[in-house]
Amino acid sequence: MIVALLGAECTGKSLLAAALLAHMTAQGRSAALVDEFLRQWCEHHQRTPRPQEQMLIAQEQQRRIEAAAVLHGDVIADTTALMTAIYSDYVFGDTSLYPAALAYHRRCDITLVTGLDIAWQADGIQRDGPHARLAVDALLRKVLDTEKIPYYVVYGKDSARVHHALQAIEYATNSGAARAYSMDSKPLNSTKKWVWQCDKCSDPDCEHRLFGSLIAASPAAASGQEIG
Repeated sequence: MIVALLGAECTGKSLLAAALLAHMTAQGRSAALVDEFLRQWCEHHQRTPRPQEQMLIAQEQQRRIEAAAVLHGDVIADTTALMTAIYSDYVFGDTSLYPAALAYHRRCDITLVTGLDIAWQADGIQRDGPHARLAVDALLRKVLDTEKIPYYVVYGKDSARVHHALQAIEYATNSGAARAYSMDSKPLNSTKKWVWQCDKCSDPDCEHRLFGSLIAASPAAASGQEIG
């Protein structure tokens, strides 16, 4: 199984990915973590990518995921090529990466989207600022919804966030609904509505209303434009 972690900057993807890997290996499962190649690229070049460099970054991220999947039963992908396409669209207005990135992403079995309930923190040249998080999150959800790619939104702090991610993975795996669940729907493979209990209510309908209110309050976020 390939578990893809998507989300705006500074939403805990890397920490969550490492925790999920630790949990799986502790169970004796053959698991691997594929780190975000963009971070390594930026650290090596000491700058952010130019428009013409985005495609190579997306392709390398996908290549690493596929290589890990050959050797391991479970792969945790700390982002996929789809996040590169999202940022290319948001930063450069370039939508050319979407077709390949979406085709790649559909090979993933479960998509987790990290919520915005973690405080933004500076992290060198790679992060754009708190103003960009809501816009990128909105654009990501818009693409996932438009393309009918099922996903689970994960909230909570520290161990609670990990617990909620594991709940989503367990639910999707046990019910066979990994590819049959979207933000505002019931599991297509089940007649019983799934109820997710946590301190940050992650019931999909409730989360959908919360996010809808944020978008209504900030129209620019819905189009992926910078909010100033």
